[in-house]
Amino acid sequence: MLPTITVDVGTTSVKLCLFDAASTLQASAREDTPTAADAWGEVYDVDALEAVIAGFVRSLEPEQRAATKRIALTGVGESGGLVHEDLSLASPMILWHDHRGAGRLAGLDAASRQEIYRVTGLPANANYGLSKAAWAVAHAGTEAAGAQWLNISEYLAARMTGQRWSEYSLASRTMALDLERRTWSREIAGLLEVSVNVFPDLRSAGEGSPLTASFARATGLGTDVEVHVAGHDHMVGAAGAGLARGELLNSTGTTEGLLFLGDSPRTDEHTEQTMLANGISPTGTDYTLFASIPTGGSAFATLQSMLGLDAAALTATVERVHARYVVGDLSAHRAPLVLPQFRGSPPPTKNAAARGIIAGIGSGTTLDEIVLGTFLGMALQFQDVLALFPERPEAIKVIGPAGRNPLWLQLKADLLGAPLSVSLLPEVVSVGAQALASGQRRSWEQCSPEEVAPDAGRTAVLAAWHDDIRPLWDTLKGAGR
Repeated sequence: MLPTITVDVGTTSVKLCLFDAASTLQASAREDTPTAADAWGEVYDVDALEAVIAGFVRSLEPEQRAATKRIALTGVGESGGLVHEDLSLASPMILWHDHRGAGRLAGLDAASRQEIYRVTGLPANANYGLSKAAWAVAHAGTEAAGAQWLNISEYLAARMTGQRWSEYSLASRTMALDLERRTWSREIAGLLEVSVNVFPDLRSAGEGSPLTASFARATGLGTDVEVHVAGHDHMVGAAGAGLARGELLNSTGTTEGLLFLGDSPRTDEHTEQTMLANGISPTGTDYTLFASIPTGGSAFATLQSMLGLDAAALTATVERVHARYVVGDLSAHRAPLVLPQFRGSPPPTKNAAARGIIAGIGSGTTLDEIVLGTFLGMALQFQDVLALFPERPEAIKVIGPAGRNPLWLQLKADLLGAPLSVSLLPEVVSVGAQALASGQRRSWEQCSPEEVAPDAGRTAVLAAWHDDIRPLWDTLKGAGR
């Protein structure tokens, strides 16, 4: 590998790492993602974001900066803004979950929505970049002339290199990329009255550009350092995990992702109804089939707020509940049924306005039972989304913060009746970014995986419980929409 600085722009935090040639972590930092509210929603504070990155680079030892050969950027998939050739902004840099462009989709008929899925492999949804770009072009007016739509990671790369380009896995999240032709779709962009020229040249993650002299000088890096846009964070995690076809990547963060690799997109009518998202991998070779569950690790913060517990107290509670669950001291039958749509619903509804529901609370319900019920609900939600995919996984590889939550993992393994292979390496996305920028592959063994095995007895108990609660679960999902 090449010594690499990685930047992972997440929903709530920015993770910065330095890896040496052996992919050993040499330095790291985590900062809150700098955002601000405007009249329509939430946008990035781009100057503060660049300052966070530059500050981390300057904090490295001189010999570390001298050895660095790559900067690899990854992050959330659906954010972006309009950027002029001089890198000034023609619009705000909009967050992925901001729906200010939703009105642009309202007039689409069924035939247009079907055409969008057939060409781009995505359901028509305001999360994706095209509706945001349409909003931005309309609001910028004449100021939009010559501006191009860049994801936040692509924009940061442009600030470092002076060049604008789009990486395939991020372009896949715009709802404007023709997957079969691997180019921007004039027809789909035109449905929202957006010129295809708004979208920049396409590159794979392996194609970088050198730093500008000014950025190199400001950060103390060499001008021989190349900047790479590694891609959409979940897809970059697949590279870090050495994901193979037939395997499922369960990528956990603020959201929870499910990802398979394939040799062609699936845009048939059945897959369209599931609202699974197709794309092109950062390598530019494999196709991806992906689902995002809005409530992943963010459930931890929701529980803290709802139960009045700080992080340490909730962590201790989760560990206690796990210990009680595995010895049979806590029963799923006594726990409340929790539909954990705290941030909207997953496929096949994908409704950002959906809300969670808790059923079965009684005067004797305990804190431990509420926590058990919440993570059981998350495991149920995962099982439902997994069933939407056309193939069953040969292996399930788990990366991200779930690896530190034994309750979440064990409930998922027991409910599925299948083992999970869980990375003990916390920086799988970041090392994936390094590998992509270095043009090399990683193996799953390098992630120090540990197996979480199902228990046959508990699996049988959960199967009976699942049969009992299924009618209520389906009712809750309908009401939560």
